Amino acid sequence: MRLEIWDARNPSDEARWRAVHEGWADREVCAHPSYVRLFAGQAEQPLAAYARTRHGFVLYPFLLRPIDAPHLRDAAAQSFDITSPYGNGTGGAFQVGVDDVEAKQFWLAFDEFCRSNRVVSEFCRLHVFAEQRLAYPGRIEPRLVTVVRDLATTPEQMWREFEHKVRKNVNRARRSGVTIEVDEAGTDLAEFLRIYGSTMRRRNAAEAYHFPDALFAALLAELPGQAVLFHARHEGRVVSTELVLVSGRNMYSFLGGTDEDAFHHRPNDLLKYEIFQWGREHDRRWFLLGGGYAPDDGIFRYKRAFAPHSLLTYSTGTRVFDPARYDALVQAHHAESRRHDPNWRPQAAFFPEYRQPPQPK
Repeated sequence: MRLEIWDARNPSDEARWRAVHEGWADREVCAHPSYVRLFAGQAEQPLAAYARTRHGFVLYPFLLRPIDAPHLRDAAAQSFDITSPYGNGTGGAFQVGVDDVEAKQFWLAFDEFCRSNRVVSEFCRLHVFAEQRLAYPGRIEPRLVTVVRDLATTPEQMWREFEHKVRKNVNRARRSGVTIEVDEAGTDLAEFLRIYGSTMRRRNAAEAYHFPDALFAALLAELPGQAVLFHARHEGRVVSTELVLVSGRNMYSFLGGTDEDAFHHRPNDLLKYEIFQWGREHDRRWFLLGGGYAPDDGIFRYKRAFAPHSLLTYSTGTRVFDPARYDALVQAHHAESRRHDPNWRPQAAFFPEYRQPPQPK
């Protein structure tokens, strides 16, 4: 099996990567070269491992990150690790028509790439649909539950499957005069940015959720038809908004928010409902609403009301390619963390452990 490694910042690699993506029925947004590049930090390499097989192919998008913290640097040679681009339950190695023997061949070739490039460890946000991804050879850890809305059901059946509060809120939004519009061109991106920013501040969201405005503009420009804005208006003003990622068969609730002073109109319930209908009319099968920040929190319960009986578990995959180097990095990180805070303690679930941030005081 011939393994190719493509760099989304290299024009010729990007062209080959894009051609494979455009010919792929699933066209997963998070595997698009523009998406991977846009979510790569300045020092990170937006890459994909690709292999053509007898009946299909493997496409594995990932970020190659230098391990460059001063206390972790190795004077002898630069080390790296691998992570998935942003988005829980949307990553890993995608496969089409790959059998078990070919899967093993792919991972053997990819492992050789990792060893040759001094990759210490790998962290994957595995796609929630196991049939779309290549079986992962490392440790798989269940994380949180994800809500998945089946769009193939009839509107009448979908309506019955909603919890009562969703039906009540959709009707309330309609009586209030809330209307929904699709904004594929990003005409009202400024309204999305206003509402999303205020929502993140209201929730005291982690820094990881505060993206620069230019990122959203680039997503809409470079992924036409695959990054789509939906807005809810009340009396002509956008009061709730959502950026949705649209793949060949799946749709993903990506980022959005609602004006606090419009909560009583329940615009987001109607917005979600109409997004489902749009997806169904465009022959999409599943809408992934995601989960919460913690098990059974308020955000998860709100999402679950739209699909109470369609829940999947989001998992992560981890591997260590160089155990000796990994252990040395962990020890160095522990020593440095305790030098700054003698009471610092590692979190067992964090991987790779040497990238664990200081605990907030």
